[in-house]
Amino acid sequence: MAGLEPEDVDYINAHGTSTKLNDRSEALAIREVFGDYKVPVSSTKSMIGHLIGAAGSVEAAACALAIEKQMIPPTINYETPDPEMDLNIITEPTPAKLNVVMNNSFGFGGHNAVMVLKKYTG
Repeated sequence: MAGLEPEDVDYINAHGTSTKLNDRSEALAIREVFGDYKVPVSSTKSMIGHLIGAAGSVEAAACALAIEKQMIPPTINYETPDPEMDLNIITEPTPAKLNVVMNNSFGFGGHNAVMVLKKYTG
């Protein structure tokens, strides 16, 4: 990740489609990369829905706003955690020191992208 360690990531905006197979696959990937580090995770799709082709760009903007406001957006309507997806899911707007944020965007046919945004300190 461009010279960053997993522990440098302060928040992940998950693709989070709320489908069992996709969410499990994403949770496994997050655990594989981040190990025991319980990085805060939420999905803005829970609030705005899936914008298909526009999803990645809108979610990147949400990540930039999270950095600007120093606030992790919640995953709303998340009521029953799946024990197989042991992630640190944020369900309320949460103030946090956000310097590095990761945004996952997954598409049909394996068209996947992960964007890392870093707070400008210039």
